[in-house]
Formats: sequence, structure tokens, C-alpha cells
Amino acid sequence: MVDEWGVGEYGGAQWREGEGIRADGFPRAQRGALWEQGQVARFFGRHEHTLDEKGRVILPSKFRAHFEHGGYLAPEQDGCLSLWTPEQFEVQMDAMLEKAATSRSDRNLARLWASSSHPLEVDRQGRMFIPTRLREYAALDSEVLVLGAIDRVELWNRQMWDEKVLPEEARLTQGDDG
Repeated sequence: MVDEWGVGEYGGAQWREGEGIRADGFPRAQRGALWEQGQVARFFGRHEHTLDEKGRVILPSKFRAHFEHGGYLAPEQDGCLSLWTPEQFEVQMDAMLEKAATSRSDRNLARLWASSSHPLEVDRQGRMFIPTRLREYAALDSEVLVLGAIDRVELWNRQMWDEKVLPEEARLTQGDDG
């Protein structure tokens, strides 16, 4: 929809007519003053699920609305997987492109990240398929922690979470800024 000043809107964000739309119909990532920031998806909470024999895990119902048009699963540096909305994945791709321009090492990191990322759909039962390569990367087996991580959803192997992240709980509960 376009108003009398030629301003259109999509999902709470606004732009001038013809600006900010990719060829596939999704808005481009936020850049400079072009966007007037609208409501952004935020994810919170901890959910314990199991991986089924076909490599699928249930996405909690409170997260599903943000993935009606799919999402992107990508490896995260801490050994987990990140599930991004299409809009936030665009932001991540732009950040990777900028970083890739700085050094060969960063270009290789961007190549690895992009080649390992996977578009996905959530089925009617709220399940999403996790490709074998990504399951192996994150060591996902029977138990999967599905965690809200503010701007994305993270999928963790329970034991890796307990080893890498849980020790930081003392900083939160004791007020230690470490």
C-alpha cells in the first residue's frame, strides 16, 4: 500500500515507493536512514525438544508466526545453530559481506557460513528439518534445546550448552560482571 506521499509499508517498516524491496518481494536489510524501524521479531525462552528419526525438531508455537514464510538455519561460532527470520538473515548477510571485504580469513569465514546456511520451512505440525551437515556441526542428537536468543532462535546440544554457556549463569545470578 502506498500513501499520498509515495511511502509504502511492509511488516511495520516503511520505505519510499520502489526502494527497499528485493526481487523476491522481501524487504532489503536496514541501511542508513532509508528505513524507519518497525516491530522486529524478538525471541525469548527455553524449550526442550527431541529430534525425530527424520532429523526434524519442533519449533515452539510462540516462535512459529515469525517463520510463516520460512527462515534460514546457519552455523553459529559457539557450536550451535541459529535460526533467522528472512529479514534478520538479510542483515546477517550484509554484515558478512562487509566483513568479507577486510581480509582473506574473513572472506573464508563468510564462504563457510554462506555455504553451510540452509533455507527451511516449518510444516503444519510445527516441525523443521535440519540437514545432516548442520546436525553434525551442532552435535544434535536426541535432545535439542530450542532457545530464544533475542534476534534469533538457537538450537543447542544439551551437553554443549551445559559446558559452554551454563557456567556463565553464576555471573547472572551473582551479579558478577566478570
